[in-house]
Amino acid sequence: MSLKNFSFILVFFLLSFNSAFGAVAPEPQESDQQISDFSLSGYGDKGKKSWDISGKSADIFTEVVKLKDVDGNLYDKEENVNLTAKKGDFNKSDGKVHLEEDVVITTAGGAKLTTDSMDWDRKNQLVSTNDKVNINKDNITIVGMGAHGEPNLNKVALNKDVRVDINPATANGNDSVLKDKVVITCDGELIVDYEKNIASFYDNVKVERPDLTIYSDKMDLYFVRGSTGPAANQTDKSMASSIDRIVASGNVKIVRGENISYSQEAEYKALDKKIILSGRPKLVFYSTGELKDASFGN
Repeated sequence: MSLKNFSFILVFFLLSFNSAFGAVAPEPQESDQQISDFSLSGYGDKGKKSWDISGKSADIFTEVVKLKDVDGNLYDKEENVNLTAKKGDFNKSDGKVHLEEDVVITTAGGAKLTTDSMDWDRKNQLVSTNDKVNINKDNITIVGMGAHGEPNLNKVALNKDVRVDINPATANGNDSVLKDKVVITCDGELIVDYEKNIASFYDNVKVERPDLTIYSDKMDLYFVRGSTGPAANQTDKSMASSIDRIVASGNVKIVRGENISYSQEAEYKALDKKIILSGRPKLVFYSTGELKDASFGN
């Protein structure tokens, strides 16, 4: 090969290389404006503030404002909500906010949600994420993958791989109540309604207490109200420190020591620790001492 032909091939190769890889790494887009201590507010009826969002710094683009150290608030007539994150994108056209890194939702009622990312739809009063979620409220801890619901967390659904830990109140330092701790897991969705004090679990549900284990396809968990007695606050929506009853349905299996029961539906009443079985119940007893705690349906 002649030197002239070799030089031509080398130049052609270098031009092709620069053209191909130059398109992969374009110049980073610059914001239209950079400011510090950014804040924005929205107002509802009668000029009352309904929400606000702020950041220690902001890069303002044509359609999006990129914030750092985000702090947002939603002022609801029932319960205020605070949202914080290290980073966030505020869409100027639809007002939606995407939060990332150390996302925390805290409600005035004491609920706290933590996750890695969150989408906040202010207009429709919704928050959602596909990441792992941890929710703490009262004596209940909920962990699962993905979630969506109201920003005040009064109604929220976790998508899958759910675990719920219910720890009884330990008033006066009495650790003996830990024997009533409950752990619930399920593969499918968990829907929690804190206003009605009910949680519904789906797909391969398992309830574990020190004295029994319940398996089922679906389960509804009912909680005792957080405040009782004459001085109770009727507006208190918090879940209580104990379970009222559990209703399991679909391929129900209950294990109490060596004794096992099978049915299509079962209701467990926590106060008297009795179980009502219905739907072709079948019981296998290895100890007759447990018979007084079981009631039979149809």
